[in-house]
Amino acid sequence: MTLLPEWAPQDAIQLAWPHSHSDWAPWLPDATQLYVTLCRMISQYQQLLIAVDPTVDLATVKAQCEAVGCIMDNIHWQLIPTNDTWARDHGPITVSRQGELQCLDFQFNGWGNKFSWQKDNNISRQIAQANMFAAPLVQQDLVLEGGSIEWDGQGTLMTTKKCLLNPNRNPTLSAEQIENALIEAFNAEQILWLTHGDLLGDDTDAHIDTLARFCSPNHIAYVKCFDETDVHFPELQAMEAELTKARNFQGQAYQLVPLPLPPARFNQENDRLPLTYANFLITNQQVIVPIYGCETDQQALDQLVPVFPDRKVVGLDCSVLVEQFGSLHCITMQLPKGVLA
Repeated sequence: MTLLPEWAPQDAIQLAWPHSHSDWAPWLPDATQLYVTLCRMISQYQQLLIAVDPTVDLATVKAQCEAVGCIMDNIHWQLIPTNDTWARDHGPITVSRQGELQCLDFQFNGWGNKFSWQKDNNISRQIAQANMFAAPLVQQDLVLEGGSIEWDGQGTLMTTKKCLLNPNRNPTLSAEQIENALIEAFNAEQILWLTHGDLLGDDTDAHIDTLARFCSPNHIAYVKCFDETDVHFPELQAMEAELTKARNFQGQAYQLVPLPLPPARFNQENDRLPLTYANFLITNQQVIVPIYGCETDQQALDQLVPVFPDRKVVGLDCSVLVEQFGSLHCITMQLPKGVLA
């Protein structure tokens, strides 16, 4: 059994639609517009599977999508109660066992019971009950979010100690037991544990997908802080040193691709928002990169272009997403080829 990397061929991208009874209420028009735009970008090339809370006016949403040119035949809507929209963390994680796909349904507890989670933890089961998955959904006892792990496709799982060893996830398990559970679930040969790296405003306790990402079996894109006066500078410098020392299972160093940390941005409560370019989404034809209307946007896009020669690297303004302390990768989950019924 092995975890499928994000660049493996996909059937669809799974989303959960924002609604007025979620924390999106203050920004709902902007959040909805972002989702509509994202659906247009993805539906040109592949399918979407979208959980929609029953309180949403689905006819209006469909009309908005149609108006911007979405390929409506490529969008599958499922009316399912949702707390929020972070599909990366409640969505199924797909593995291949002797050529047969399985969707692993790990437990989601709102990043350590910080937010309501009971509805979101049930989304994958309801999608499976609606016969939307061709692959079986296999329940897992471990609390684990998709945003907390990265996979190089060659046996190495990358994650952070701040997240996966946090007692708010699996308090009864030791570090050794958690590592063994990961190795067993994903047939990993080794786990690359990062001890440094964290963004202010990140509610996830340092999800790896905000910090460092595998782009291929031998490339890691990561957040680099160039401003020595920024509070993030020492931690991100230390993370860079860890990545420089990291080796794949064959003992080779990874090629590192630095992505600039965007300039500091704060919300109305003066909380720093966790802007990051590492939170990009790999689809069949595109790499969709969150941008924020910053002077560093183009630099980040330019850094990723050579790493993805077979895909178009495109930016999508995700300023509204960081208002809720997440970004693009956080709201999406890829469904590899063969998962969608």
